[in-house]
Amino acid sequence: MSAWRMIMDQPVLRMLAGLIALLGAHNAAVYPYLSLIAVSYVGLSEAALALVMALASVLAVSASVLIGILGDQRASRRRLAIVTAGCAVAGSALMLAMPGPFALVVTHGILLPVGWSIYGQAFGLAGLVMAGNPVRRDGVQAVIRAGMSATFLALLIFFTFAFADSFHLDLVYACGLGLSLALFLLVLRAWPEDGTGGLPAGRSGLNMLQSFAEIARPPVLLRMMLLGAVTSAGVVYMVLVSLVFEAAPGRSAGDVALYVGMVAGWEVPFMLLLPRIAARVRRTTQMAWGTAVYVSHLALMPVLADSAALWLLPLLAGLGGAAILTLPIGYYQDLMQGRPGAASALIALQKLVSDVVAALIFGLGMTYGGHLATALTGAGVAVAGALALHLADRRDRPSAGIPLAVTGAP
Repeated sequence: MSAWRMIMDQPVLRMLAGLIALLGAHNAAVYPYLSLIAVSYVGLSEAALALVMALASVLAVSASVLIGILGDQRASRRRLAIVTAGCAVAGSALMLAMPGPFALVVTHGILLPVGWSIYGQAFGLAGLVMAGNPVRRDGVQAVIRAGMSATFLALLIFFTFAFADSFHLDLVYACGLGLSLALFLLVLRAWPEDGTGGLPAGRSGLNMLQSFAEIARPPVLLRMMLLGAVTSAGVVYMVLVSLVFEAAPGRSAGDVALYVGMVAGWEVPFMLLLPRIAARVRRTTQMAWGTAVYVSHLALMPVLADSAALWLLPLLAGLGGAAILTLPIGYYQDLMQGRPGAASALIALQKLVSDVVAALIFGLGMTYGGHLATALTGAGVAVAGALALHLADRRDRPSAGIPLAVTGAP
């Protein structure tokens, strides 16, 4: 049975596919235009916007970690999902009703970062549903994750035409409100009650200190840091792409949008194809090869920026990105067997690590070498992280097809 058929035949997986698709569209509605809205329409300074973004990053990680731990502790995943989905609705509604500096800080600094923690919760629930079929779990989750890229791209295309003449702030948050409300109603109607539908409802038995200690074990932290190094390549790409195109003769902002859209577009079919190899090739091997392919796009982008061959690079980015965006989800679920909340917390912590590593790469690369040096440094760090992860798992479990499992109370 194909991964898509499994999703369509399982009500919870079907709900999660819809939820992730809505979340992708919601992100496309409100995230790409944040700087424009904050500075040009609301009147925040660049420094104030930077503080809002820093607050959002801290709260997003903190909320994801805390919600993941509470979900394992109390087995109250449905209630937590409803609350976080409600935060996304409240954020979009606040900006639509009274756009201004206060609403923007509360929306983008607090409510939406908490609301977007539903991403980790969704894949935590998917891991529970697929616990009895771990061989097909990565493929199913890759197909679900592809929905986010597809809807993100679709809404960006819609806004490209909608804003052809002029930008409309109300349209951004009206779309955001409609999508977040649909997401909230989907959670309210279809998210299963804890312990029903054959899903385990057991509590972790750990207090808060023990839960944090479980995540902070050296084997877990090492792998999370290495995966953060791998995924930092994607952050470096997003920061670097507009600068590379701006410096290239004959390139424009429209070329940037087209390139980024093509990368997102190619991710979708490769994510859908990933289930065909997910059960046949060791996961860390897939991530190592995926990283090598992805960073080739990053390293070549400054070299080919003014060449027609540049437009072949999104194909490499989509192929490699399909692996490094989706496979860490199942990796953490195996690493923290029986702790779906802790696994989703690690996804958020990995994002923080990748952002920090990418900031260091960008700062050093641009200071001492420029665009090409930054791209090559980002590629080297990501490949080193992937190889180190492969070697670490091979050393700890040389004959196993899954990563080292770190489970149980201390």
